[in-house]
Amino acid sequence: MPDTTDLSALPDDGLIARCRAGQAAAWSTLVRRYQRLVYTVPRRMGLPEEACADVFQSAFARLVEHLDRIDDPGRVRAWLVTTARRESLRLVEARARVGELASASDEDGDDPWERIADDTPRAEEQLEELQQLDRLRQAVDRLDPRSRRFIEVVFLRDPPLAYAEIAQELGIAEGSIGPTRARCLAKLRAVLEPRP
Repeated sequence: MPDTTDLSALPDDGLIARCRAGQAAAWSTLVRRYQRLVYTVPRRMGLPEEACADVFQSAFARLVEHLDRIDDPGRVRAWLVTTARRESLRLVEARARVGELASASDEDGDDPWERIADDTPRAEEQLEELQQLDRLRQAVDRLDPRSRRFIEVVFLRDPPLAYAEIAQELGIAEGSIGPTRARCLAKLRAVLEPRP
């Protein structure tokens, strides 16, 4: 009898156990669960798109390499954030060395490392923000498919779509976007803040 477990509902340690057992579906679920979180780390450090893709690939490649050695599979999220952050810092330093971030001898005499340090949030703040983003992503994933699609089209497109484009893509009237947005946000709020 085939396994019909909803992998997206499994906690991290359950997914890691299935990944260790070689279940490709568990690996796909784990990557989907944390892809936005991992990708956000280098973006917030100011790295360009191709460098973010490199960090993403490196973080998950290292996870594959260390899968059997992770002591606490329930903390895989923190492991991935730390790995992505280290890889991002390595790339920031490498890019600075070759002058991609800033010239080492600015005309003003500014030290480029000071600008980088000033713009980078503290590690605790960054982790907290990434955890909030991940919590929001998980809440969006728990919405019904229509609400989830609406949230993705209206709020997660970069650049944002015009109302006419939203209406066309979702197949709804332009005038219904506002009320639908209010309903979807109320559903999202209910998922984020469950009543006791």
